[in-house]
Amino acid sequence: MSNLIKRSISKDIKAHLLSKEITMIVGARQVGKTTLMNSLYNQILQSGQKALFLNLDIESDSRFFSSQEMLLDHLRLEFGNTKGYVFIDEIQRKTDAGVFLKGIYDSNIPYKFIVSGSGSLELKEKIHESLAGRKRLFEMNPVTFNEFADFKTNYKYENRLGDFFHINQDASFRLLKEYLNFGGYPRVILSLEQEEKTKIINEIFRSYTEKDMVYLLKIDRVESFEVLLKLLAAQTGQIISYANLCRDSHLSFPTIKKYLWYAEKTFAIHLITPYFKNNYKEIVKSPIAYFNDLGLRNALLGSFGNLQERDYGFVFQNYVLNTLLDHKRWSNARIKFWRTTSGQEVDFIIDEGRKITPVEVKYSILKSPKIEKSFEIFIKRYEPEEATVLNLSLDKQEKFGKTKVNFIPFWKL
Repeated sequence: MSNLIKRSISKDIKAHLLSKEITMIVGARQVGKTTLMNSLYNQILQSGQKALFLNLDIESDSRFFSSQEMLLDHLRLEFGNTKGYVFIDEIQRKTDAGVFLKGIYDSNIPYKFIVSGSGSLELKEKIHESLAGRKRLFEMNPVTFNEFADFKTNYKYENRLGDFFHINQDASFRLLKEYLNFGGYPRVILSLEQEEKTKIINEIFRSYTEKDMVYLLKIDRVESFEVLLKLLAAQTGQIISYANLCRDSHLSFPTIKKYLWYAEKTFAIHLITPYFKNNYKEIVKSPIAYFNDLGLRNALLGSFGNLQERDYGFVFQNYVLNTLLDHKRWSNARIKFWRTTSGQEVDFIIDEGRKITPVEVKYSILKSPKIEKSFEIFIKRYEPEEATVLNLSLDKQEKFGKTKVNFIPFWKL
């Protein structure tokens, strides 16, 4: 079996190497950014072009970043005045990195910059703002289910995964359960033993809290932050109750809000907001939290690798949300949810402005097309052109009123 997991985002990033803009790759720790950078770097060298790889975690490299002129002198020494590709890893280590890179970019040199770093606020916010109009941001997430399935089948069915899933449903369910249990961190996937997987996921979480939360974000009560994440993990798919979080975490409401913002900006969680048109009947305030990686969510609850049957529905719903976000990353669509004061709910609403598509998630083997009462109420109220029921098995279309409802098995998502 290959020891390299192919990432679909690499095609987009590779295509952007032809652009003068800075290629910026952001994401959580250990989702594979450095591996991807090294792969691109080696491909460029193999093509006979010039490239340089600098890592700000390495002292001998970081000295070149003491000033813009120092870095430019180093690049001129390596490349002269000809084109060269400059890979910079762990850019968040550089203070005021956005301003630093902006000055170099604006000096109109013939070098292409490919920059990556972990999800610190410095990288996500300040660099993003400083380089407006000078970069394209690529957000790298944990390995998707399709990437995972391709890897686990040794790329035998690459570009034909749909056929494999359709013909080998038992194998598909086994792969899905493994993915829902362990998530998509590359090192976790590549490890063969559960004990080693557990050590790795714990190490990733510890690195996240100690480096991002403590050092970068100056959070002084890391234990309270961890408690908050555990509470969110236990409430996957449920509307956040700030009163309950304050009570159970012993944190104030402003601190809860701040920590949630931190957690989202550092790629630990996604916060999705409600879809509403009628303020009086539809809940409009609190978001729902989902986790960027399923394995991390499970580890926080002590169920990493040993999910109980009752838990699969919640984790499957989280998986669907992550997949929808991945598919819509280049569009203006926003993923929301729908709840009413009288208890009706729809898991996800894909809001594209003039077009909305409700998505109901069912972790069950459906034998025939049937929709829940809440889904029916939403369809009657809003009359969307299409709606989706994401399930484990059924692949069919039905008409409910004016709406075409697509029953889609998970592997077609």
